[in-house]
Amino acid sequence: MRLHGSALRLTVFIGESDLWRHKPLYHEIVHRAHRAGLAGASVLRGIEGFGASSRIHTTRILSLSEDLPLAIVIVDEEEKIRDFLPQLDELVAEGLVIVDPVEVIRYTGRTE
Repeated sequence: MRLHGSALRLTVFIGESDLWRHKPLYHEIVHRAHRAGLAGASVLRGIEGFGASSRIHTTRILSLSEDLPLAIVIVDEEEKIRDFLPQLDELVAEGLVIVDPVEVIRYTGRTE
């Protein structure tokens, strides 16, 4: 796959403990993105944050959280990202979904 120039970055902010049918929600989002043929997806674990609930989640030792913030980041062509958004409507009950324009400078995989 070739990805270069204008694209969209889709970022989904959820909690680490969020589930979809008894499995981690981030796992379901990544696997659906893969099945949809998107260029790639990364799950980033936050060390501290808060969202719409205004409850702070942190890794600090005195207040260990089992619900740390996660960000799933996906970059691809605008049409592919927009086509994927309805799946997120089904999956994300609580969280934040954003899309912003990016410029892809380099996208290469490992040679096998």
